[in-house]
Amino acid sequence: MTPPIESLLTLLELERNERDLALRGVRDAESLARHAQAQAQTLDAYRTEYVERWSTRLRTPSSIELVQCYQGFMQRLDQAIGQQRAASEQAQVRLQQAVLALREREQRLGSVEKLIERRRHEQHRHAARREQTITDEAAMRLHERRLAAARRQDAGGNDTVT
Repeated sequence: MTPPIESLLTLLELERNERDLALRGVRDAESLARHAQAQAQTLDAYRTEYVERWSTRLRTPSSIELVQCYQGFMQRLDQAIGQQRAASEQAQVRLQQAVLALREREQRLGSVEKLIERRRHEQHRHAARREQTITDEAAMRLHERRLAAARRQDAGGNDTVT
């Protein structure tokens, strides 16, 4: 037995809500990915600027403590850049997963919409058949009454055709 159209409309509404949630998930994931990418680029730009600034300063004789401080900071900065790149890559993966989830939801929604369309078409076809059957039966009864009236008239009666 096929589910009534009302059940399918309820399912359609649920699928639309799920698709909307997936769409929000994509937007959120896009925002996080852009933010993570921007932070990684900012850190890269800062590192480049820092190296340029200190490269001229370190060309002159400097204390060992200053060089060690510079090297320590550069190691921490490189570590932070690596962590931010990893976070950016993870954000991109989450974005791809969110896009796939959205596509799946859109496909499910499309399937339900097509099913509803087919059911409505089927209902219209059945209604047209019922109407045609009713019309055919009414025409048959009218024809039979006319034949019966014609027979009675041929048999000598004075009945008229109705």
